[in-house]
This record gives sequence, structure tokens and C-alpha cells, in this order.
Amino acid sequence: MSLNSLRSQIDSLDKKLIELLNRRAGVSSMISRLKRSSGKSLYSPDRESEVLRRIAALNKGPLSNKALEAVYSEIMSYSLSLGSPLKVAYLGPEASFSHLAALKRFGSQVVSIGCQSITDVFLQVQRDTADYGVVPIENSIEGAVSHTMDMFNESDLKICSQLMLDISHNLLANCPKNKIRKIYSIPQVFGQCRIWLQQNLPAVEKIEVSSTTRAAEIAAGEKYSASISSMLAAKVYKLNVAAAAIEDSPHNITRFLVIGKTEAAPTGNDRTSIMFSIKDKVGALYDMLLPFRKYGVNLTRIESRPSKKKAWDYYFFVDLCGHKQDKNVGKALAALENKCKFMKILGSYPV
Repeated sequence: MSLNSLRSQIDSLDKKLIELLNRRAGVSSMISRLKRSSGKSLYSPDRESEVLRRIAALNKGPLSNKALEAVYSEIMSYSLSLGSPLKVAYLGPEASFSHLAALKRFGSQVVSIGCQSITDVFLQVQRDTADYGVVPIENSIEGAVSHTMDMFNESDLKICSQLMLDISHNLLANCPKNKIRKIYSIPQVFGQCRIWLQQNLPAVEKIEVSSTTRAAEIAAGEKYSASISSMLAAKVYKLNVAAAAIEDSPHNITRFLVIGKTEAAPTGNDRTSIMFSIKDKVGALYDMLLPFRKYGVNLTRIESRPSKKKAWDYYFFVDLCGHKQDKNVGKALAALENKCKFMKILGSYPV
């Protein structure tokens, strides 16, 4: 078969794709109007999860499920933008990892609002300046993000969704690697690239700044300086990649949460996050965990944080399998609430 013949097939398929995408957009527009008229949120993480699962089941290749998910992320992003675009707040300026997470979840057709702190992200959503917020909650190497957990203690916002982002760190500079005299980044990133830096640039000064994006901004304006930042930051600040993927562990993943004022419906593959405080007595935490064992509810994560109200008083954060509307999960949570001083359900959302 000739090259021209194959290109003709591509042209024909593109014509059909455009027709189908526009028909889909028309249906999405009708759904958008129905949701707005009934006061429902345009973003439905349970429906999004259902669509992506169905696409993966239908996919016969050669496109990977990950590639199709990226395509559909943009298709659904446009659907969300019909009428008036969603506003999504995230931690950090443009090209931060939280910005990358927001783009992965909501696509490029929403209004993105960069915030200077996790507190600011929560405030943007609480004040309805943003519809949703994206915040980090834990990293596979560095552990929990304590600031996010503390904010849930002070806020009534709900967890609507979660996503995992593979974190890759890159050395960005506009000079050769052997000319670099300073490297800018955040403490966590320096910690995640410690071995590579020691082996390759042991004598170079490492300077901590507020974000990986700020690091790229400084490196773009300073001679013989570099940053450890994302590939998106390299594009935004016109920096060259002196070395790619310099993180010490290939399994560097950050879990992000989408926060808002709406809750997700059950999908059959859900997670519930809660926080509670216990009475100060011997075996109190053991007693709190018994209801989960009794009703067969699996716990995937437990963390503790000081309450900041009384010395040696703690809150516990727990992730568990299932939706709060599931029968056994509901029974376990009711039993826990009867035992502890305080309990709050932070949200049930698709895995």
C-alpha cells in the first residue's frame, strides 16, 4: 500500500472523528444545561471514573490505556468548560507539580488558579473563588504532607477525587552541566535527588526556594545557575534539560486530592478518608480500630497529627476501602463514632 493511500485513510478517519467529537460535544452541552438548571456540579468524579474504566475495557490497542486517558482528559475538559469554565486552584505557580496534577485531572480547558500555599488553595474553594482545589497529600518517598492534613482539621471541604502523579525531576540550565555553580529547588526535591547530586555535582551550591517553579524562574535569569524542576517548567522558562530523570528512586509518586463542596457517588471501587480523635486511656487506639476488623473493612493508611489545642492530644487520619454508603463501611463508621471523642468523614471518592 502506498504512502498516499495510507494518508488518504488518515484523512477519512479524521473527518469521521471530527464529526463524532462534535456530536459528543453537543450531547455534553445538553447535559451541562441540565446540571446547571438542577443545581448539580458539572464535575462528576464517579462518572469520570466510569467513562475511563469503560474506555479501558473497550480498548484493543495499539494505543495504550494511558494514551487514551490523556485524550479523553482533554475531551472531558472541554465538556466541563461549556457555558462557563470550571475554576481550579492548585499549589504553586504555573508548571509546579500540583499544576501538572490539576492538568492531568481537569485538562487544559479550565481556569487554573495558582496559589502560594495549601491554605490558600482551601480558602479559594471555601470562598467560591474556585470550584475545586488540587493539593498533595502524600509522596511515596517523603511520606505525608502534614499541612494538607492540618487543613482538613480546620475546613469543611470534602475530598471529591484523587490522582497519582509520577514525579520526575530534571536538571534545567542554560549553560553546560560542568559550568553550573548553583542549583535551586525545594528541600524535598534535593532529598529525592541526593545520590545523583553527590555523584555528579558534589561541589555545587544547593539553594532552597519556595517551589520548583520559582527555582526555574531564578535559573532562567542567573548565569551559571540551574534548577531541579519539571519538564513543563523547562518549556515555560525556556531552559535546556542538562540531565533528565535525576531522582534517586524510579518509584517516586505523589498522591493528590481534589477538594470541593460536592461529594462523589459510589462507583464500586472507592476509598473513604476520615479523621478522628480518641479519649486519653490505655488501648484507646486499639479500640478505635476494632469496628473495622469486625465489619471486614480494610484500612490502607493511618497517620497521626498533633491537635495543636492540647499537649499530647492527637488526631488520626485513616483511609479505608469502600464508600461511606456501603453497608459494612457505614456500620464500622457508626461504631467508631460512638467510641471516639470526635470523627469527621473527609470524603468518599473513586480509587
